Amino acid sequence: MRNIDTIRSVFEAHDGMMRTGDLSREKIYYADIQWLIRERYIEKVRTGYYQWIKNADLSELATIIRLFPDGILCMDTALRHYGYSDRTPAEWHLAVSKDSNKTRFHIDYPFVKPYFVEPELLELGITSCQIDGVSARIVDKERAVCDCLRYRNKMDREIFNKAIQGYIADPEKSIPNLMAYAKPLRVAKPVRDLIGVWL
Repeated sequence: MRNIDTIRSVFEAHDGMMRTGDLSREKIYYADIQWLIRERYIEKVRTGYYQWIKNADLSELATIIRLFPDGILCMDTALRHYGYSDRTPAEWHLAVSKDSNKTRFHIDYPFVKPYFVEPELLELGITSCQIDGVSARIVDKERAVCDCLRYRNKMDREIFNKAIQGYIADPEKSIPNLMAYAKPLRVAKPVRDLIGVWL
């Protein structure tokens, strides 16, 4: 096996994460991988994916974006980002196409909770954000509220209520966007019943 500085450079050339096939092409084989894991230079993040960790300050979100480039931050993660919830979610909530392979989300770390969405609705109300210095795609405020209404029976009641009240109090909210999203997301009536009365 080559020296650690060389291996670190190889990982850096792959943005800190490599697949088994990439490692083999670089002549880093199974025994080498096991040694690197034991010595805490790398960690296995899911089957066939390894991440450089030695002396690195890695962001969970950066790892998630590399593993799930098609994922969009949503639900509790988005609510926290917009200040509509004061709870830090135990998992990263991601919207992905319902046609996605569901087994790829069965990973030990980082913790993710996928929401499988119809492909034609996935890009509705998407914007970008910066979290811990990492750029990511995220649902905008209005889409986040519509999603809360869609999944309200599965949400923690306190988080749901705070999210709705937080949105109503937000001076930067966009009611036209909210109404535009409500119809295709099939939440027009709850939007009128729960939010319209406050406007």
